[in-house]
Amino acid sequence: MVRTRFAPSPSGHLHVGGARTALFCRAFALGRGGKFILRIEDTDQKRSSEAASNAFLEDLRWLGIAWDEGPLYEGCGGGEAGPYFQSKRLHRYNKYLDQLIDEKHAYRAFETPDELAAKQAEARKAGRNYRYNRDALKLSDHEIQRLIGEGAPFVVRLKVPDDQEIVIHDEVLGDSTVPAGEIDDFVIRKADGYPTYHFAVVVDDELMGVTHVFRAQEHHKNTAKHILIQNALHFRRPVYGHMPLMCNPDGSKMSKRDKDKALRKVIREREITTPPPGTIAQDEFESWLEDKNCQLEFADALKLADALGVTLPEINVDDFRRSGYLPSVLCNFLALNGWSPGNDIEKFDMDFLVEHFDLNRVMKAPAKFDRNKLLAFNLDALQEMDEEEFLRLLRQHARTYRSEYLEKMNETQFAMFAKASQPRSKTLDDPFPDGRFFITDDDAIEYEETKAVRKALVNGEPNGYTHLANIAPILAALEEWTIESIEHAVKTYADEHAEGKLGKVAQPIRIAVSGGTISPAIFDTLAILGKGSVLRRIERCLSMRIVHS
Repeated sequence: MVRTRFAPSPSGHLHVGGARTALFCRAFALGRGGKFILRIEDTDQKRSSEAASNAFLEDLRWLGIAWDEGPLYEGCGGGEAGPYFQSKRLHRYNKYLDQLIDEKHAYRAFETPDELAAKQAEARKAGRNYRYNRDALKLSDHEIQRLIGEGAPFVVRLKVPDDQEIVIHDEVLGDSTVPAGEIDDFVIRKADGYPTYHFAVVVDDELMGVTHVFRAQEHHKNTAKHILIQNALHFRRPVYGHMPLMCNPDGSKMSKRDKDKALRKVIREREITTPPPGTIAQDEFESWLEDKNCQLEFADALKLADALGVTLPEINVDDFRRSGYLPSVLCNFLALNGWSPGNDIEKFDMDFLVEHFDLNRVMKAPAKFDRNKLLAFNLDALQEMDEEEFLRLLRQHARTYRSEYLEKMNETQFAMFAKASQPRSKTLDDPFPDGRFFITDDDAIEYEETKAVRKALVNGEPNGYTHLANIAPILAALEEWTIESIEHAVKTYADEHAEGKLGKVAQPIRIAVSGGTISPAIFDTLAILGKGSVLRRIERCLSMRIVHS
């Protein structure tokens, strides 16, 4: 039976490159009647956390990437090959470490980090690559036991055969050979007692019956080490396939730091020294700017970006979720980044991918992540959606990320807001930044100072202010406040006083109620706001005279 696995390290939310790997692993296994395993590689205690593990699980479930075996989470997981957290499998790794030491395929090494650093510096000074010199093999059994008894820290190194070349068979990249002697004795157990990634992954793949290992091309260089461990332990060798890297359109690697770089660039260019109100604290802002290695939490970065009018590049699955992309669209798009179903087919669902995915159509060249194309995919999906489904998803998105809209709008208002926003929405988050005026207090609306605002309010005769003063009592006299009644009143006025040019009247109203020249359809906007708010905002705009002739 085909058994694939996805084995993330829990160091935060899932990168979209990792999500694509999981997508391919699941599709390949299920398409052949096999099993897809999720395993958490958390032996790096400095980088791993339970919260990060949960974030990975949540990201996968949101995408619809269910696992057959692995940690229990929302109906997924279980299995007899567990536990599926490497930190809980130490006794298994120690068994095979002891076997390798007993069979002289591995040995304990007691050099301190400072001693190794000195030797590496010496090699650099001499103009040669550092290679471990096997000094630890000169220790007698008595000396080794004495050091262990004294509590001296040690690592375990694999003794790499000097005369053994390594042939890597890869279903995507083809065959390659690592010459004998190129790999020196590498560490397979760290001084903290935990196995290295290289050792743990090999043992787990064997014990969990993994038949196919698919991962990013950046891991290809690790495969030779894994084969050496497999040979030493007499393990079978799984089928390997290394997927193309996922890059930005300019060819640079899609990094979690891209968001931070984009935000820092804007702040530097605008010479901003104080964070906008309602974002982050001044001391946190200053600490972040001073430390280039420090990154803000995405929620804080998003607050800053929204306040500054900056669009951050999405990198992790959770970024795309917050930005309002549909999970089905993101999965579809990720599958196209490095694989093609052929026949010019671009849009498909998970069932199609499971049925058609194969390695012979996986690309070797790096895949360029075209966000404009993803946005177009998402736009199409939202526009094809029926109104009830859009409302359900928009309310769900608001409940998670924009709760203030649900707090300040009643159900009827929110339903009208959703209906008015759908034709203009490329993502589920689009309605909220542009629609913030809906939930702003009437006396707190801030008006844009732009040429478009000036043109709408003071140009012509009668000008926009005059139309606002004239239309206000007409709107106040309406007995029914509906889209239809508002439209009839405003259009009738425009026909009689603006030569039938609706924009001459509608645009000043839009500015008065929203603060700018962009909003959903004007009659929808007025109906959502309610009669009282509309009249108060028109009166305020007239009294403030935000621009003058």
